[in-house]
Amino acid sequence: MKILSTLVFVCAGSMAFGQSIVGRWQLSEQKTCFQAEMKESDTEKELTAAMGTSSATGVARVMTLDEKGKGEEAVVSVGKKKATSKETFTYQVSGSEFQVLDKKSGLVTKRWIIDELTATSLTMHDAARDCETKTYTKVK
Repeated sequence: MKILSTLVFVCAGSMAFGQSIVGRWQLSEQKTCFQAEMKESDTEKELTAAMGTSSATGVARVMTLDEKGKGEEAVVSVGKKKATSKETFTYQVSGSEFQVLDKKSGLVTKRWIIDELTATSLTMHDAARDCETKTYTKVK
């Protein structure tokens, strides 16, 4: 009976979002509190629509998360084999909270609330500031 109840709790915890956070995620959209509060003028909206995808930078921010609780965030440039500006960290997911941990002490240093986790996208906001959001798209 203990094994059955443990299995039920483990399955329920892993099905909370229905998907795994493990994998490689590319930052597709990031909004700071300032950007969230600032309203675009009609001219800015027109110019943004007219620019379309021609404003691509050729640089991507990629976050890689493994099943052992280790992660890496790096900037990848088009045409380069190695990423630059690598930052390694440890993490854990507790309920709907993504927690970045201090490597030595294991204390939580940053908390993000997972708003949406699907097979192809991850959206989260800063636990301290609801207006700061990040949206990631899953890559290979």
